[in-house]
Amino acid sequence: MQLIELIENAVSGLGYELVDLETSPRGRLLRVFIDRLPNRGTVTIDDCTAVSNQLTRLLTVENVDYDRLEVSSPGLDRVLKKPADWLRFAGQDAQFKLRVAIGNQRNFVGRIVGIEGDSALVSIDGEERKFPLDGIDKARLVPRY
Repeated sequence: MQLIELIENAVSGLGYELVDLETSPRGRLLRVFIDRLPNRGTVTIDDCTAVSNQLTRLLTVENVDYDRLEVSSPGLDRVLKKPADWLRFAGQDAQFKLRVAIGNQRNFVGRIVGIEGDSALVSIDGEERKFPLDGIDKARLVPRY
């Protein structure tokens, strides 16, 4: 089983969502970002501690070689990776970078409308536009203060 699948199964088994997994170049650092399921509140330090303890035991049993494990919330500028993220955060602002430029522009900021097929629908300056999800390199929410 791949490391990401192993961690995702453990995290979802505890009732959380795996938002992202970052590893250092040699896999010595594992950084896990978790979130509560929709409408279940925000992630607390106790949530991070519970997931960290479970993952530490699991990674030991599975003989995963690492030096440090960090578990945290995704933050206000949470990454958008899955199609479900684009649906869940409809109505919020996002900034994203495309893999290939449209014209001479790769970076965009707009309000998330939702998903249509395999594309994210985003309102930019009042105009609704489609961006294929597989063409988006990085996407994050833009926090409102």
